[in-house]
Amino acid sequence: MKFGFIGCGKMATALVQGMINGGLCSGEDIIACDISKESLETMAATCGVVPATTNAAVAADSETVLLCVKPADVPDALSVIHNELQGKLLISIAAGVSIATLQEYAGPDVRVIRVMPNTPALVHKGSAAYALGVGTTEADAETAEAVFSSVGRAYEVAESLLDAVTGLSGSGPAYVYLAIEALADGGVRMGLPRDLAVQLAAQTVSGAAEMVLRTTLHPAQLKDMVASPGGTTIAGLAVLEAHSVRGAFIEAVEAATLRSRELGAS
Repeated sequence: MKFGFIGCGKMATALVQGMINGGLCSGEDIIACDISKESLETMAATCGVVPATTNAAVAADSETVLLCVKPADVPDALSVIHNELQGKLLISIAAGVSIATLQEYAGPDVRVIRVMPNTPALVHKGSAAYALGVGTTEADAETAEAVFSSVGRAYEVAESLLDAVTGLSGSGPAYVYLAIEALADGGVRMGLPRDLAVQLAAQTVSGAAEMVLRTTLHPAQLKDMVASPGGTTIAGLAVLEAHSVRGAFIEAVEAATLRSRELGAS
């Protein structure tokens, strides 16, 4: 299958690298274009993709087109490739741009999938959720699954849930970075060198997350496995509960979700 990339930023580059490294395609099977000549040249040099001079050329030579541009640039990007897109699959990662809007600009004969990835895709540990537009096929869903699974994990959801996905996994890395920073600060307060404290905090978060994913145990079960009666962990947990850390995380996801809805409606 021939893939086209409109936009060659960091997320697009991560996807290209994942697709190639995962054996989904070779660099020669990907044609790309970007308004930044430097970004395009970098992707071509590092990934071996075929550079194109226009977005129309990308759409014309591809079976699946990945739209990796800023939300505000979607109308202009799609208007110039409208004719070349007909009968093809369009996968968009433009945040907040609905399937209906994408369909409006792309045309009625274009099959549309909307995706919400997150930044850990840059290190192939991403979480992505995708929603299928009207007329998409099982093969289209498999294509989206394969592309985004190449840089992490991918989940199919109803489009109505993408704002909540944005609030949780889209914004979630920032919440986790804040937690890592705070844990490291605690370590420094108690005498650990800064570099060591950051490494310990980050590895602890990474390891705990992997435990959830691999064991499929409920997080509460895993928490209880660490918290022995009268021990150090339960003492720390009591402080977190007293400061409503659990409630703060819940409200953060809610606030980000509501903001995503606002931006999508504007």
